[in-house]
Amino acid sequence: MSVSLETIMSLAKRRGFVFQSSEIYGGLNGCWDFGPLGVELLRNIREQWWRAMTLRDDIEGLDAAILMHPRTWEASGHVEQFTDPMIDCRTSKARYRADTLIEDFIERLRKKGKHDQADALQARLRAATTPDDYYAIIAEAEIPDPVSGSRDWTPVRFFNLMFKTHVGPVEDDSSTVYLRPETAQGIFVNFKNVLDSTRRKLPFGIAQIGKAFRNEINTKYFLYRTREFEQMEMQYFIPPGSEQQYFDYWLNERLQWFLSLGMTSDALRVRPHEKLAHYATAAADIEFRFPSGWGEIEGIHSRTDYDLRRHQEYSGKRFEYTDPYTGAKFIPYVIETSVGATRSLMAFLCNAYSEEEAPTADGKTELRTVLRFHRFLAPVKIAVFPLVNKDGMPERAESIYRELLRRWKTQYDDSGAIGRRYRRQDEIGTPFCVTVDGQTMVDGTVTIRHRDSMEQERIPEERLVEYFSQQLS
Repeated sequence: MSVSLETIMSLAKRRGFVFQSSEIYGGLNGCWDFGPLGVELLRNIREQWWRAMTLRDDIEGLDAAILMHPRTWEASGHVEQFTDPMIDCRTSKARYRADTLIEDFIERLRKKGKHDQADALQARLRAATTPDDYYAIIAEAEIPDPVSGSRDWTPVRFFNLMFKTHVGPVEDDSSTVYLRPETAQGIFVNFKNVLDSTRRKLPFGIAQIGKAFRNEINTKYFLYRTREFEQMEMQYFIPPGSEQQYFDYWLNERLQWFLSLGMTSDALRVRPHEKLAHYATAAADIEFRFPSGWGEIEGIHSRTDYDLRRHQEYSGKRFEYTDPYTGAKFIPYVIETSVGATRSLMAFLCNAYSEEEAPTADGKTELRTVLRFHRFLAPVKIAVFPLVNKDGMPERAESIYRELLRRWKTQYDDSGAIGRRYRRQDEIGTPFCVTVDGQTMVDGTVTIRHRDSMEQERIPEERLVEYFSQQLS
């Protein structure tokens, strides 16, 4: 179903998935806090990715520091090249990424049916490399400021996205370091350490989950573009000449991962890059259809030997690999898979959201909101209810709750009519609800209600752990 971004944001706050950072002080733009359900969902996404990456015989894990020697970012090209084109409107004082401003204008042209004009601007945008290129497109196309309608623009200038800070008590150039804008470089600088300590042979990969920071000119679309975010990256080291084989392999593997966790195929697509980075031989994005349109959730890149070669040049340390069978020496090539954990959380939220008519106890229908999370991702796995708060049912239900809580994230709810309790759990995506009723007190069986179908079944209380072990593993 089609759902608005405002609906997703409202549910995320109301049910405790995501809050605006520092909200009581007006909030900090581009920063978000994950609430009780959000941290569980994010943890489950991380865990599924980590299992997919490291429960195999060719990938090792790593957790590199956020702060790194500043020469790291010189070698990687971030100090010189990690920039976005920025432009300001003199009338409204609004600030934009120039490329995004142009892309939004192109989209408006397409909606008006002006496809030839849109195609021409798109071609010019793909070829743009300098501030003057971007400014010329904006000026010649007479692109207005979306806020004021003015065309009184400043020149375009490049803006470096890295956050600067200082190490030690003196704030001068010698103490400047950066909050990492990506997690990949921590993997590259540790390539030899991992290779030597694990005695790995190519091909093999190094996986890492961690925070990254980018001083974005414009944050937008909730969790889609933020200044603090979490990445799940894996760099796969291979012999030169095998890059296309492994690029195709990892692109398919990563697409199947999203599908295996409940993403629908019509909500995903693969978009090859038309314009490659200077170090790449191939690149493609896995995109999700967000309420605001298609957007990247993971990138797969064939990075050649660029990163290891640059770090070898800047550090003076050898990054050559010696093939144990042929004796050939070479700097490995790399296939990168890079997925945003926080952006994926937003995608899984949007993908899971559903509204439908559901029957009520009095024979009527009502609208029910359901988050149809895959059972591995659901923040709460099981909810336990007493049908009524008397006749020993609360005590029996709480005993069951305590037993299940030892193994799975479980909630106990005895407030309101049973139908209202089911609806609350539907809205947070809980796959199973266990109800203790009068029959439980007679024969020891409980009702299990399934979120998606709303069907119910009865099983003996003593089989609950066995039952959920099968359903949730």
